[in-house]
Amino acid sequence: MVEVRAERASKPRLVATDLDGTLLHTDGTVTARTRAVLTALDDLGVPVVFTTGRPIRWMEALWEEVGGHGLAICSNGGIVYDVAQRAVRTARTIPADVLLDVGAAIRSAIPGSTFALEKTTGFAREHDFMPRLKVNAAPDVPSGTLEEIADDTVVKLLARHEEIGPEDYWRRVEEVVGQRVVPTWSSVGTLVEISAAGVTKASTLASLAAELGAGPQDVIAFGDMPNDLPLLEWAGTSYAMANAHPSVIELADHTAPHHDDDGVATVLDRVFGLSVG
Repeated sequence: MVEVRAERASKPRLVATDLDGTLLHTDGTVTARTRAVLTALDDLGVPVVFTTGRPIRWMEALWEEVGGHGLAICSNGGIVYDVAQRAVRTARTIPADVLLDVGAAIRSAIPGSTFALEKTTGFAREHDFMPRLKVNAAPDVPSGTLEEIADDTVVKLLARHEEIGPEDYWRRVEEVVGQRVVPTWSSVGTLVEISAAGVTKASTLASLAAELGAGPQDVIAFGDMPNDLPLLEWAGTSYAMANAHPSVIELADHTAPHHDDDGVATVLDRVFGLSVG
């Protein structure tokens, strides 16, 4: 049964929530109820940090929907973005030599792998990386070999395979890269997202929370996919969505209603006593 009641005596001081499959509905929208809850938390002075695997380029249409202010952790911890200033506040990049070594190791061990890069300056891809997607094949997207497009501004290496199942590929990439980087998976497709060593949503949020004078015991967090696991493990109170990956439901303290039922808003309404309709 889905839990929606608070399990702690004092209220959290910071909210951290994933977006896709968590705060957003399946169609990618933020509902009026969720916006009302976010506004109510803002009025209470409770920071809400959006923690997403999305790159900045996929966030522009959402900023006003989620309040148009505050901070967001993008690219699985690779970037802290100042929403109000529309500027990158900090970036945790993958050293170019490490990126190239990891790419070569993956391609050697798992032939058929192709790569793309999320950078502080935008997106770049290998020629064969999902060219059927218009956003990838746009004329202004730099393309070339991994060696040609790699530099020191990369916050996420994307590895893709067209013939291997998503979780199988993720596990195989994990075996290949070892501790040199952090691979994770948050997609329904075979796309592994790779960050610099030590970079996760959790590690970046921990630094940000410390700046705000908060620790894990002060944080309530929500997520649905394996890239949320470190975040949910770190937070003092964690919720997996009812639609979450089984590994997330197993790890989290509680389960929130389905994301299409405004699960995050439902829990936050009750935890903070907001009485938002």
